[in-house]
Amino acid sequence: MNWTDANQKYLSLAIARIKSILAERLAEQGQTLDDELMTSVQPVAEIERSLQTLEAQLSTPPALIQLSTLFGLSEFEREVLLLCTGTELDSAFTLLLALIQGDPQRNYPTLGLALSYLANPYWSALTPDAPLRYWQLIEIGAGRSLTASPLRIDERVLAFLFGAQHLDEAFVGLVKPLRVHDPNSSTPASLVTSHQAVVQAAINTWMYAQTQNQPFPVLQLCGGEASDRRAVAATICDQAGLKLHGMAIAALPEGAVAINRLARRWQREAMLSQSALLLEWEEYAASGQNREFVVSQFLEEIHAPLLISSRERQTVGDRDLVTFEVALPTVQEQVQLWGSTLKLSPDQLNSQVQRLVGQFNLNAQMIRSTYLSVLGQMNPEAIASPNSLIEADQLEPLLWHACRVQTRSRLENLAQRIESRSTWDDLILPDAQKDILKDITAHLRQRIRVYQDWGLGAKSKRGLGITALFSGASGTGKTLAAEVLAEELRLDLYKIDLSAIISKYIGETEKNLSRVFDAAEAGGAILLFDEADALFGKRNEVKDSHDRYANIEVSYLLQRMETYRGLAILTTNLPDAIDRAFLRRIRFIVQFPFPDLSHRVAIWQRMFPPQTPTEDLSFKKLARLNVAGGNIRNIALNAAFIAANADEPLRMKHLLAAARSEYSKLELPLTEAEIRGWV
Repeated sequence: MNWTDANQKYLSLAIARIKSILAERLAEQGQTLDDELMTSVQPVAEIERSLQTLEAQLSTPPALIQLSTLFGLSEFEREVLLLCTGTELDSAFTLLLALIQGDPQRNYPTLGLALSYLANPYWSALTPDAPLRYWQLIEIGAGRSLTASPLRIDERVLAFLFGAQHLDEAFVGLVKPLRVHDPNSSTPASLVTSHQAVVQAAINTWMYAQTQNQPFPVLQLCGGEASDRRAVAATICDQAGLKLHGMAIAALPEGAVAINRLARRWQREAMLSQSALLLEWEEYAASGQNREFVVSQFLEEIHAPLLISSRERQTVGDRDLVTFEVALPTVQEQVQLWGSTLKLSPDQLNSQVQRLVGQFNLNAQMIRSTYLSVLGQMNPEAIASPNSLIEADQLEPLLWHACRVQTRSRLENLAQRIESRSTWDDLILPDAQKDILKDITAHLRQRIRVYQDWGLGAKSKRGLGITALFSGASGTGKTLAAEVLAEELRLDLYKIDLSAIISKYIGETEKNLSRVFDAAEAGGAILLFDEADALFGKRNEVKDSHDRYANIEVSYLLQRMETYRGLAILTTNLPDAIDRAFLRRIRFIVQFPFPDLSHRVAIWQRMFPPQTPTEDLSFKKLARLNVAGGNIRNIALNAAFIAANADEPLRMKHLLAAARSEYSKLELPLTEAEIRGWV
């Protein structure tokens, strides 16, 4: 007989024993049982022998014994539980209860009946602090008095006694099972080496607590990706012989009573199913809402195995909290993940993967998702043959583009993505400035070789970020230069308005900046912080707390820029307003001069595509307009609309009308010297 069948037989015998005890007590009182009840009653001593024999045959105790041990039930409490169980399972049982209580409508167990008919009774078994009610094993219905109120077994407890394991209905929609993925899953089951080390350290922590006969400390998993933290948590629990369930802290209720009830309910579930709970902080960390107090209360009330998953370290409650960093896989681990996913040989790894790993910081799940998205773009013949897929010329650009798309979603709500199609030919600058911009591209392309292969980044990450300051008047090409860099490097460009990020509330500016950098980290996108003057100003003597915190905000931004694995650019129209102490921490400074006459001619020459219908345009005359490239583009675009509306080729007269409008907007006079000979 398997355990499930044996367990159900044991439960049936235990219920039959209680029924026989009740029948014997009735007989002692001189009451006669009808034939249906008599046929269902066996001698108590015979049933007890059968129970002992069956229990001895089982290597794993029956669920009733397990439950009694888990919750410390006395013999009387266990028989009260069986009294309630028999009512649910045996129709003869309900007939017997109605006969005992002398009322066909009162065919349910009560405390009064249990105290009168069961062995070793005591009143305190039904107090709120006693196991039956504290762990919500039974429920007390409405009645005239406590002793006359109906008793009912909890549905989850009844399922456990049957040997069935399912999640308590109270947690449906609140928690979800988290498992170690099998080989056929979209996420590989095996963890990278650095994550395996975290698992082993966490297991050691719990083992030490167990040897000291202490409660398990709360394990806090921080950093990296939520999917990695889940995988590490699931592996920890799998190796500890525990099932893992996850719950967002958004699911925690408000109010001490509700928190206490939920915590007690979960602890019961954890004991019944041998489970641990992973509290996931992500939703509230992203929204900025504060739930530390609620979480602290929950942790204080619960004593089952607990883990916390959060990008940032949290300090909650007085429980022992052991923190482990679950960082993204190392560069070498990512190379191995790409190799195993793409089935590349060591020789192919160098050429196909090194640049991807140098730019994109992805975990196993993201690498797998990227690969699957590329497969969707390949022809069936390439998909059917891995070798032909690897050798296909389009693989590397497809992978690169898929990585860009994979990492975009986190930044989309925090910054404005700028689609770039500009090239070096579109950027009209003196050679000195162009050389600096080309140096920036070289630093981005070669950072893995210099920092890792050559070892220059081994000692510290501080100062390894590539930072730049673009300074110059409005319209001189600062944003265009960022677009050229993005196009050259095949990276996404995101524009962040610093004036919108700065908050008057202390600490909020740093949180806003942290969200931007954290979201950008995986893809290494180019971050363009516009209007840096909103934050960077010459530091004056600190006169109040606002001045002190303003300096902290600047220092935090510079610190994150210095450790960011991509390129972070600040733009300013007022370079003299930025303190020299700040400038020393920026690697590249590019000054965008106001374009001279020759540069303005070159800008005008590149302004109109070949398909634009033009007639008798003089770029030398147009270059006499003393405006920057941004204003030149506005004039050219407005003139094109004027010409199109007149159904004419673009002529100097259209550009004159557009120039007048642009100068009016700038509140500048349009001189005769600038427009002489135009029309």
